[in-house]
Amino acid sequence: MELQTAPGLAWTLSNLSAVHYFGHITGVKGLTVEVCAPAAVRTMGQQATILADSSRAAEVVGFDQERALMMVFGRYEGLGVGQRVLFEKNAPCIFPTLQWLGRIVDARGEPLDGKGPLAHGNRAYSLNSLPPSAIRRPRVGGKIDLGVRAINTFLSCCAGQRMGIFAGSGVGKSVLLAMITRFTQLEAIVIGLVGERSREVQEFLQEHLGEEGLRRSIVVVASSGEPALMRRQAAYLTLTLAEFLADQGKQVLCLMDSVTRFAMALREIGLSAGEPPTTKGYPPSVFAELARLLERAGPRPRQGSITGLFTVLVEGDDYNEPIADAVRSILDGHIVLERKIAEQGRFPAINILRSVSRTLPHCNTEKENALVTRARYLLSIYEDMEELIRLGAYKKGSDPQVEEAIFYHEALSIFLSQRLEEPSCLREGYYQLERLLSARPQESTV
Repeated sequence: MELQTAPGLAWTLSNLSAVHYFGHITGVKGLTVEVCAPAAVRTMGQQATILADSSRAAEVVGFDQERALMMVFGRYEGLGVGQRVLFEKNAPCIFPTLQWLGRIVDARGEPLDGKGPLAHGNRAYSLNSLPPSAIRRPRVGGKIDLGVRAINTFLSCCAGQRMGIFAGSGVGKSVLLAMITRFTQLEAIVIGLVGERSREVQEFLQEHLGEEGLRRSIVVVASSGEPALMRRQAAYLTLTLAEFLADQGKQVLCLMDSVTRFAMALREIGLSAGEPPTTKGYPPSVFAELARLLERAGPRPRQGSITGLFTVLVEGDDYNEPIADAVRSILDGHIVLERKIAEQGRFPAINILRSVSRTLPHCNTEKENALVTRARYLLSIYEDMEELIRLGAYKKGSDPQVEEAIFYHEALSIFLSQRLEEPSCLREGYYQLERLLSARPQESTV
């Protein structure tokens, strides 16, 4: 592919227009800028540049009679009545190449890593592309190795599957993502850090991702201090880059932290544009947009696929709050991280009994399913009796099934624990679980 330093030069030249549309600011209310604009450019999602003291990108998010309501990608300070607004002809798009691997970009595709300008290809990729047709989309592929023992064995993930990681704050979402990024065997990774704390970005890049992980990754960053349009567009760009890599025939792992921050940005935009609030203040468009974004991941009509892992920050550890409930209904499985398990010192703090992979049991062999079913049964028996056991109210020897669950409990807890620097492959996980469950009281269990 011929590369250019200017994005899509041939495409840009072919889309030049002799007509330029201008408007002017008539008022600013809260986060919306009211603009008197020609009818030809009063359309949802229309991009524009506000020609203030410094040029600022903006987007149409709604209408009030004949005025367009716009929000700004940057600062609002310095905006005033009468300032001119230049409307763009082209829809927002990027021109990625494989040379973007190893780079860190913002929500508009501009480099943040100080490594110079990005190379650009000839093909334009729209940031707002639609998911593939359900009829044209193939089924998910075979199992993939995510490098985390608990997920590989109990929550097997297939190529093109979409999984949610549900957790409260401080329970270990970022660390789990770091482990997956380090240990997965997939060819390319796209990481979207959407609305996260700016302090955690460098920590994730340097301590968790590292040079080796960054080399096969593209990282999109829009921290919590950036405008809502930037946080929303970071999520769009993350999926767009994953689509580009999949179109190159690569098996892509798409990680987004977090979908909740994306939904919060949509809520901020929707309420500013005058949408009515519904459950917990989220306007109806948020739930429609969630489905459209998440459906962009999955198997592709061509040979590549996008395996998606999306974190969901559950407010107040309520796993049935509106965003968590909506995301769980869209995705192909969910991994629940529980604060109680984290407080016991077991990481990753995955509650196996509350987590589900919807590709199971069909992606496993009969032997693997038998191992997983037995281990889940033992964990379930112990959880049912846990309070009685801890209080000493259970009388030893009164139930053989409970005795068996007690015997295997510590070994299963060790099996489900994994250090950040400790990789674990698919085959190794099933082998260890088989050894563990075949042990007897007089034998070593791990």
